[in-house]
Amino acid sequence: MESPVTKSDINLQKMREIKRLKSVEDKRVGSEVFDRITLQTLYKLANQGYIHLLNGAISTGKEANVFKGADEEDTLVAVKIYRVTTSDFKKMQYYIQGDPRFNVRSNSKRQLINNWVLKEFKNLNRAYDAGVRVPKPIVAKNNILVMEFIGDENGTPARLMRQVKISNPEYVANKILDYVKKLYNDAKIVHGDLSAFNILIEDDEPVIIDLSQGLVVDHPLARELLNRDIDNLVKDFKKMGMDISKDEIKRKITDL
Repeated sequence: MESPVTKSDINLQKMREIKRLKSVEDKRVGSEVFDRITLQTLYKLANQGYIHLLNGAISTGKEANVFKGADEEDTLVAVKIYRVTTSDFKKMQYYIQGDPRFNVRSNSKRQLINNWVLKEFKNLNRAYDAGVRVPKPIVAKNNILVMEFIGDENGTPARLMRQVKISNPEYVANKILDYVKKLYNDAKIVHGDLSAFNILIEDDEPVIIDLSQGLVVDHPLARELLNRDIDNLVKDFKKMGMDISKDEIKRKITDL
């Protein structure tokens, strides 16, 4: 469901001329997402050609909104903007501490979010290079991540797996398990929040999204998060009519 803020298309060439949001709630959401530093970051990305136009929201959440945009060549992109005011900083610290790729010593909330965005960018790169179907990451800057738009050529976003009637459950389930196996063995990361809420279906093909909390496999929490992912998959596959046990999934993923 689109957020009310989507009524305000943002032309990045006229960043100061954002259309007036129509309600008090719209204004509150707009101010939380498009604060001064975020607008400055969008302007820099626009000058670099990554974003020419920012349209309606694809998804909204407590921590981030994802917007449909276009680059200077009119290629559709997804623009994920993390909110500084409402993000769960304790959760972010929980997942980022112990990751050898990051050494976050500052207590600055904005700096933590910037590292969180960089973490998602790096996780997406690892997954993409390992052959996992994820949105191809394009650029990360401050609290903004620009990535491949997942949807049709008309600009209609792909839907979440939980919203879709799966025509070939066995194929989709096996494809997801193959991707999780590649994540674990090749990309060396664990998703950490994998479920039908974080898998898109594009032309009957699964696309894994939201890898911000993903951890490297040698992280102290990785095994716990892998087990949580597997538990979620067991439940989701059962809803699809696929009866696959936790042990069977674990064997397929870890090659035990």
